[in-house]
Amino acid sequence: MPQVIAGDGSKIWMLRDRKAQFIRWGAWLVGTLIFLWCWQRISAATEWFFVWDAPRIAADIGGRAMPPRWSYMDKLWEPLWDTLNIATLGTFFALIMAVPVAFLAARNTTPSALFIRPLALLIIVSTRSINSLIWALLLVAIIGPGVFAGMVAIAIRSIGFCAKLLYEAIEEIDLKQVEAITATGASRWQVMAYGIVPQIMPAFAGIAVFRWDINIRESTVLGLVGAGGIGLQLKGSLDTLAWPQVTLILIVIFGTVILSEWVSAKVRGAVI
Repeated sequence: MPQVIAGDGSKIWMLRDRKAQFIRWGAWLVGTLIFLWCWQRISAATEWFFVWDAPRIAADIGGRAMPPRWSYMDKLWEPLWDTLNIATLGTFFALIMAVPVAFLAARNTTPSALFIRPLALLIIVSTRSINSLIWALLLVAIIGPGVFAGMVAIAIRSIGFCAKLLYEAIEEIDLKQVEAITATGASRWQVMAYGIVPQIMPAFAGIAVFRWDINIRESTVLGLVGAGGIGLQLKGSLDTLAWPQVTLILIVIFGTVILSEWVSAKVRGAVI
């Protein structure tokens, strides 16, 4: 039976009618049937022998992967630096492109809500809907393997994320400040520079640091498809079954992510 909380805090039990009961149980039945159908499809496409054998394989690989090959660290400094450059430069160029897109997408700053705003929203959705790994695959095929392809992939992927959060911040500004500056006879650009930008700068700084933190994580795997960085060393070690090197690379990636998280938290705390 459903319950309602009265004004004095007491519980009032209400009898659910027959129609509500049928709808509730019908929804449970449909959900159960969908789950069973999905499980059947997954089960039919799964080689269960490998699943049951997975613990033995994992234990065997774990034994081969320890201890880490610490001497291999000399070959990881340059790929690690490339990974940091991919994330940092990709975030930088994404912010440069995301700012105008955000102003064109916000209802209170777009020049045309009928034509330009839908186009800006299309850019935001299209860049956010494709993972950076897919962008890297396409760009490696177009411009060749290397760090540049990874940087462009990170930048494209980040445009929609940054622009979406930024245009939402633009739409939530205090319009009284904008009206006060407009009343002084300021031009459209002056209103934007003195009435809008100061209000969104804390949000902009937080978005930039947060996205950079995410891009550090994403750039570590772009090398798996030839886009440079430490992921390229990881792929090479996996292909040659050099498990001690794989362990060391995973430790380095883990440490880099933790360090980027700490830096991101400190910067956000300082600017927000």
